[in-house]
Amino acid sequence: MSENPSERDLVEVRKAVFRPLRRGNTLEDTVARLVQTVRLGVVAPGASLPPERELAAAYGVSRDTVREAIRELADAGYLEPRRGRYGGTFVADPLPVPADAGHVDSADLDDVLGLRSVLESGSARAAAGRALDAEVRSRLWARHEAALPAGPEEYRRLDTLLHLEIAEAAGISSLVALVAENRARINAWLDTFPLLPRNIEHSGMQHEQIITAILMGQPDAAEDAMRDHLAGSEALLRGFLA
Repeated sequence: MSENPSERDLVEVRKAVFRPLRRGNTLEDTVARLVQTVRLGVVAPGASLPPERELAAAYGVSRDTVREAIRELADAGYLEPRRGRYGGTFVADPLPVPADAGHVDSADLDDVLGLRSVLESGSARAAAGRALDAEVRSRLWARHEAALPAGPEEYRRLDTLLHLEIAEAAGISSLVALVAENRARINAWLDTFPLLPRNIEHSGMQHEQIITAILMGQPDAAEDAMRDHLAGSEALLRGFLA
């Protein structure tokens, strides 16, 4: 018997969400893909996700990464792991109600994220290409260290200050205002879904790579590290909002 249009559509959507990940931010990408699976209705509220081993194979990541992503989303109220004979990982029913982000147009999301990539990767490259004095170098490292122990209630503010410090270190007078305006829009969207503790830890490691490359005067490495860093939050934004 042939599939009806809605069934064919669902098959295509399943192919889209259960496919290998392509970026280096495997945890954030796995979280984003699982959220897309829930938001698109590929797995309905109350229904179970495929087993961890199947998800790991589909995404091309380790089972530990899948397990960590499930744990993050369970803590945020999106998934419900169950033990026992009929156990597994189930989509929460009902799903949590996110903070109001308003209507996020995909073209607007593309525009803001594209501008952020240009501004912030360019900031890191420009900062790494300059001869920074001791005061600037000290401020950059201090901003990084201040964000490391931050919890969810403080992290986003301290993360923003670190990125603005990088823009300041680039030595382009109008750049800081542009980065600040762009990040205000990004942060408004980020505030509509949970800040994941493992994502904070991963961001801290990426911040260290960025700052180290800047302080060592390595523009290519600084730009590449910043692009990798931005890709993680972009994956989460697209997963939760797109």
